Amino acid sequence: MNTFTAKIKIMVIFIALSLSVALQLAASILAISLIKRTRYNIAWILLSIGFSLMAAQRIYDLIYVSQLSLANSGDVSVLSNWISVLVSLLIFIGTAFIKKLFNYLDKMEQLAKENENAVFSAIVKTEENEKQMFAKELHDGLGPILSSIKMAFSAINKDAITDSNKQILLKTNFAIDEAVITVKEISNKLSPHILSNFGLERAIKSFLDTVMINKDVAVDFESNVLTTRYDFNIEAVLYRVVCELINNTLRHAQAKNIKISLLQGNGNLALEYSDDGIGFDIQDLPHKGMGLSNMESRVKSINGTFSLVSSPKNGMKVLINVAI
Repeated sequence: MNTFTAKIKIMVIFIALSLSVALQLAASILAISLIKRTRYNIAWILLSIGFSLMAAQRIYDLIYVSQLSLANSGDVSVLSNWISVLVSLLIFIGTAFIKKLFNYLDKMEQLAKENENAVFSAIVKTEENEKQMFAKELHDGLGPILSSIKMAFSAINKDAITDSNKQILLKTNFAIDEAVITVKEISNKLSPHILSNFGLERAIKSFLDTVMINKDVAVDFESNVLTTRYDFNIEAVLYRVVCELINNTLRHAQAKNIKISLLQGNGNLALEYSDDGIGFDIQDLPHKGMGLSNMESRVKSINGTFSLVSSPKNGMKVLINVAI
């Protein structure tokens, strides 16, 4: 082989190896960048290492060819190196398509989450509408009937009946009063009119005034939302969550203090709830506890974030953020 031909051959091989190195390095970088998106899958990590080693091998070959003398140029195959370029190109294209596939899967996962939230939001709204309807039926249907019975009893001439029957009337009258109060309480729990008419802050204060009577627990409630109104689902979900958290504390926590803050700022509504009760180990709760799981699902349905911190003897803290 003459000198000119040997130089051309080495130059062609050098170009082929340079292309191979560039493609192999690009494929390795792409593969490594996808490791996190595969959730550190061991198979993908090993594949990325393999791509990196192949790139290192191409670099070594490139260095070897760059130092090759004309006399030894016959030891290197041009075809072999162009095949390595083709292999590197296919690996790069394959890795690029895998990245595109991951992007597609991420988009599908995001759409699935959005659809799940939309479905749960619709469920929450339907549930609240049903509660409102049932509360209205109780208040407007059974309430007036009980009131009419009460009025009828009040009109009875008690002087014209025996003492024994007077006692029966008194007990019946008392039972009617209890029935009226119970209907009002059930109606208010199903769909508190204060929440519908005056907003979230007033509704929480009203619930606290009702439930904390004769309870040996101090409550510190801080809020800056005043009479600001929010989306129907946001108000309903946050109100239900606060009620559930308070009931859980009163039933299980043995707490002396409860702190609630409801603060609006920077396009965000933050609800923070904490107590100084006995706390619990979150890992010991099956599926986080049905109540906590339900609360978290409700918050997600309004595109909010839900975080809970607790440990034995250290109370509990819940932080909820909702974009408004």
